Amino acid sequence: METRFLGASGFKVPALGFGAGTFGGKGPLFSAWGNSDVAEATRMVDLCLEAGVNLFDTADVYSDGASETILGAAVRGRRDQVILSTKLTLRAGDGANDVGASRHHLLRGVERALARLGTDYIDLLQLHHFDARTPVEQVMSTLDELVRAGKVRYLGASNFSGWQLMKSQAVADRHGRERFVAHQAYYSLVGRDYEWELMPLAADQGIGAVVWSPLGWGRLTGRIRRDQPLPAGSRLHDTAGFAPPVDEERLYRVVDALEAIAADTGKSVPQVALNWLLQRPTVATVLIGARNETQLRDNLGAVGWSLDADQMQRLDDASRTTPPYPYYPYWNGQFSERTPPLA
Repeated sequence: METRFLGASGFKVPALGFGAGTFGGKGPLFSAWGNSDVAEATRMVDLCLEAGVNLFDTADVYSDGASETILGAAVRGRRDQVILSTKLTLRAGDGANDVGASRHHLLRGVERALARLGTDYIDLLQLHHFDARTPVEQVMSTLDELVRAGKVRYLGASNFSGWQLMKSQAVADRHGRERFVAHQAYYSLVGRDYEWELMPLAADQGIGAVVWSPLGWGRLTGRIRRDQPLPAGSRLHDTAGFAPPVDEERLYRVVDALEAIAADTGKSVPQVALNWLLQRPTVATVLIGARNETQLRDNLGAVGWSLDADQMQRLDDASRTTPPYPYYPYWNGQFSERTPPLA
């Protein structure tokens, strides 16, 4: 398995990581995407480690904490072989302070996560979203304290806008505190918004992208095809309300290109979609998820080979959209003296 630096941290992570949101099966759809118990989760972890995938990502809200508990049980006895990543700040209880990035919630949330995971440190702690009600100075100070106490090793954000991420970095720099080295962000062939602002920022600030939902909320698994409706009972009907919208014709252009390249390469549609992401700038690791062994083995086949330049270009062309202002002028070359986005 290829390893890559996690931003400017000096720490390496595998090109593919495993998203443990499918562990547990408790709570509403948004927080429970599968129902793997300890036995099945342990089998998933075994397969990942055999393939060199040793980064496992979860969150306190996944299955109401059961995902962390099951992941902790699945890696018990081999903690030194794995990289554990979890996230805080979304509501994780009924109390008034069971949400956000306050000092109270972060300190208590980390203690609870450590207990559920059965470990004394978290390799990568990420804020699940930006908390506009808590001063950034308090947030970065608390995170720095957790690193200095040895309870957390590296810091990341998730789902931040460019200004939120940059303000956090600036506050950390001003006070000599630990910076974010990772940004867990949505990025896929049908969701390329990451490229306009967050990708150039990541390159400038030494922040590695930890990609979530790389198959576009299930749209790029090969089950959706032009003029072929989804079967009744498909999980994609349920997730459609949560997923960022995608123009139907653009989706079919991307799917058509994926199917053609999959036929050319002998790879599956998901493998091609994942391989495209692995060749994009600033991507440190792509999180794959699986509800069963078959899905996991297929996703693991996304590494060990590379799309060629022509295939990458075909996918770029099929998935490209017009960037929003103020990025559009630099994209189309109107201001040639300015450096265009990395994408």
